[in-house]
Amino acid sequence: MPHSLFLSDPLASPSVRRERRKEARPGELLDAALDLFVEKGFAATRVEEVAARAGVSKGTLFLYFPSKDELFKAVVRQSISGRLVDWLSDFEAFSGTTGEMLDFCMTRWWDRVGATKASGLTKLIMSEAGNFPDIAAFYHQEVVQPGHALIRRILQRGIDSGEFRDLDLDCAVYSVVAPMVYLMLSQHSAGVCMPNDFSLDPKKYIASQLRIVLNGMCRAPTVQVNSGTGRAS
Repeated sequence: MPHSLFLSDPLASPSVRRERRKEARPGELLDAALDLFVEKGFAATRVEEVAARAGVSKGTLFLYFPSKDELFKAVVRQSISGRLVDWLSDFEAFSGTTGEMLDFCMTRWWDRVGATKASGLTKLIMSEAGNFPDIAAFYHQEVVQPGHALIRRILQRGIDSGEFRDLDLDCAVYSVVAPMVYLMLSQHSAGVCMPNDFSLDPKKYIASQLRIVLNGMCRAPTVQVNSGTGRAS
């Protein structure tokens, strides 16, 4: 139920409304922090701004998140790394070909992260990692390492099943990661990654990249992908 519905519940007592408001605050703070981190970057975002956008005092923010670093970590966990559990479950339950699994993984990633404001966190890390090595190390541990590990498992599945030729997995992982990173950057760097007059359709782009990747990995490079849907066949 949206916070606004239960906060305005006319039947709730004042004490219940206050308790519900208190329970809503962490999520409201994380939403406000995500907006500001993506808009301004890590260094330029001040906790006072986050608190003000969430409608609370700076002191209230510090009750939940003792520092800006911890606030950023919570944003990453809520927006990206917390979703990896679902992807692992998807991997374990998937029964199709490995090409279809890779298609599913890339498309689902776009729907859950890439198409949301959270995709801007990757640009933030890439631009500010040198100045904030602790934050960069956290992101690498929470997002990069488990994400790469999942892709390696998918590629290894294809090798083991005979669908894929023998691959250098250390390098092959980036054949999947790099196109998706580019797609993220294109969402937050208009006019830099591509001309201003070019509109990149994310699903068609993913289908195109998937076709290239699979035809390079498969033992018999005859993979077809339905343009616009990303489905391998």
